[in-house]
Amino acid sequence: MSVTPTADAAPLGYPETASKGLKGGALGLLSSVVVGTASTAPAYSLAASLGFVVAGGGALLAGVKAPAIILLAFVPMYLIALAYQELNKAEPDCGTTFTWATRAFGPVTGWMGGWGIIAADVIVMANLAQIAGTYSFTFLGDLGWDAAGDLASSTAWTTVAGLVWIAGMTYICYRGIEVSARLQYVLLSIEVVVLLVFSVVALGRVWSGNGVEGSITPSWSWFWPGGLSLSDVIAPALLTAVFMYWGWDTAVSVNEESDDPARTPGRAAVLSTLLLLVTYALVSTATIAFAGVGTEGIGLANPDNADDVFSSIGPVLFGDSGIGKIGLLLLSASILTSASASTQTTILPTARTTLSMAVYKAIPRSFANIHPRYLTPGVSTIAMGLASMLFYAIFTLISPSLLLALVESVGLMIAFYYGLTGFACSWFYRRTLHHTPKTFFTQGVLPSAGGLILLAAFVYAVQQYAAVDWLQDADGDNVTILGFGAVAVVGIAAILIGVVLMVVWRVRAPAFFRGETLPRRGAHDLVLAGPQTVGEPVFRLPDSGLPGIVVAQNLSNLPDGATAVDVGTGEEVDVDDAEDGRTT
Repeated sequence: MSVTPTADAAPLGYPETASKGLKGGALGLLSSVVVGTASTAPAYSLAASLGFVVAGGGALLAGVKAPAIILLAFVPMYLIALAYQELNKAEPDCGTTFTWATRAFGPVTGWMGGWGIIAADVIVMANLAQIAGTYSFTFLGDLGWDAAGDLASSTAWTTVAGLVWIAGMTYICYRGIEVSARLQYVLLSIEVVVLLVFSVVALGRVWSGNGVEGSITPSWSWFWPGGLSLSDVIAPALLTAVFMYWGWDTAVSVNEESDDPARTPGRAAVLSTLLLLVTYALVSTATIAFAGVGTEGIGLANPDNADDVFSSIGPVLFGDSGIGKIGLLLLSASILTSASASTQTTILPTARTTLSMAVYKAIPRSFANIHPRYLTPGVSTIAMGLASMLFYAIFTLISPSLLLALVESVGLMIAFYYGLTGFACSWFYRRTLHHTPKTFFTQGVLPSAGGLILLAAFVYAVQQYAAVDWLQDADGDNVTILGFGAVAVVGIAAILIGVVLMVVWRVRAPAFFRGETLPRRGAHDLVLAGPQTVGEPVFRLPDSGLPGIVVAQNLSNLPDGATAVDVGTGEEVDVDDAEDGRTT
């Protein structure tokens, strides 16, 4: 038996509408921060991306100034995190970008925002599963089981292991948000502790004079991008660095399950980005200092090390002693726990996005089913797991090169829906953000700046990805489709597939696209002043289940005995005022 919530169980204007059925109050601030941070897979992100920030195409990019690029990449992420925080205050809905973009720009834009989340998460799951599968065997090999370690190079066995990881993490997400959060505490703790040990040992060896050939003493100049070319170095390196931060928004997607839906998720998102900044700055500095940026040996500019810088540095850093072997084992464990934790936390936001979309009739209603015991979006969670498994298996069989192109194209989806959220925030608050200097910046200027940066990144990425030599296979041949770089083609195609699906659903079930289930709203709309409102009126949207509910401009849905106030002036508004236009 399952429970299917409805978006229209209570009309707009009443103090509360029907909940989606998720388990409210399950997550506090710490749990939300853990979920948001774990979603980015810090250890894996550093291992797989730092080499490409340092160098690319056999040429030095940021070099020792890679920490400066990581600082720059933090800027748009922080600005968008502010947008998430401000929008979540108004409407803590698990649909996040889908819901907010629909409120601000209408159903078409909102639907595509939701699709951007779904597409990005399903695609990246293939990459995370592959890493988890590979490092499962690597970890067993480090334990002394050589036969299992040899399987890390087998595509068939790593694929099977990856599918098992997806199935296992899907089941954990299905069992409940609290189970998921408890597991994240363990996985993230292992990951952070190992990264801290790695950084301390690396910096300690460099500063004590026990580094290796190519080691460099850290300098504050590493954190300033001066001297780097904007178009040739900063822009391409920034694209990679932005990907390292992606995933913190999971903290907001579980907003309806937090102890304070309007505040906790937004604060967790901002704190997650700040924690990631500190972690990435420390580890990248330590890695560059110890390994250097040379093109030989463990140098970070060596193309052979680009895919996983830790696997080449680990044996040299920790040595062959007993303690060294333990350090190397823990390093492998950190990558494994990082990928597996991110696999789990990638399922969470997608399942909740599809839940919200189904509640508002933007996709089939079955995706809104809630498990009556575990209070999780059962159908959405299982569907996400199955879709990810099928996607991973099919594209691994068809072409590993095409799968790689799809994974690299995720950056386009990230820039699309993150940027859209920034613009949605500014537009949603457009008539009220001028009330205070703080809101002018946090609800207007800064979110728009984040959106513009990511829009520029999207355009630049498409141009770069379209180059015929952007992606090459193992034989050194260019991977292209229709004469263009495969990454650009599959990235744009993924977005266009969403357009086709949207059109099909619009023909079949037009209610959402008519604005009947999730109408456009703005922060300037009226709110109810009832007994639940404490202190100054706080703006809330209908489905948040919190005080202060939007009512129609003509007060046609104003409940008996309720009073409408203008949030801009705080004055009571009666029917005559509404008809005279004073409510706008």
